[in-house]
Amino acid sequence: MVKPVLYSLQNCPYAMRARLAILLSGVPVNLRAIVLKNKPVEMVRASPKAEVPVLVFENGEVIDQSLDIMLWALDQQDPHNVLYSHDPAAMPDMLSLIKRNDTEYRNALLKYRCAKRYHEATEETDRQACEVFILLLEQRLSTHRYLLGDALSLADLAILPLIRQFAKTDRRRFLQGPYPKVQQWLKNHLDSALFSKAMVNTPLWLDSGLETVMNETI
Repeated sequence: MVKPVLYSLQNCPYAMRARLAILLSGVPVNLRAIVLKNKPVEMVRASPKAEVPVLVFENGEVIDQSLDIMLWALDQQDPHNVLYSHDPAAMPDMLSLIKRNDTEYRNALLKYRCAKRYHEATEETDRQACEVFILLLEQRLSTHRYLLGDALSLADLAILPLIRQFAKTDRRRFLQGPYPKVQQWLKNHLDSALFSKAMVNTPLWLDSGLETVMNETI
């Protein structure tokens, strides 16, 4: 069987979460690493919006939304039960939390990162807007190790990369913030073998012609 191809950018949070889910699923996928200044024609042809991640199948099918890629991989195999199949109420809760991360929180984060970079007067209010969501996560983590319970979930994987961006924007202030549970949750993820594997640098596909096989089986 021909493996699907994932076009991915190393530090894009959406490509990052797609890689995390694929690795956790164990489904074999060929990864093609790219850079934005030199997008492969094949990727743009498959997905004209020309944004990563893009998953392309041999039959021409394309999935170009990161959450859909995550769900595709975990629907194939979910050995760690991150979809919480044992709890019918979990998926709506996960999707609702992820939607808030991808809309309200993401918009606030974009404004905050821009304000921080250009020393804009709105930096503090933009940061506080981000912290509304961060404190919501803190509340959840005050009763459980992970966002849905005491086991890793789809929500943790999907939300992690954008919380990482917030922490990196002003690391000192993040570590001094009133959300110790989020700080520990993030550290645990960033120190994990899964995250390290997802962040391994791979040769750029257009330069080398090499694909990296994720979840290669011998």
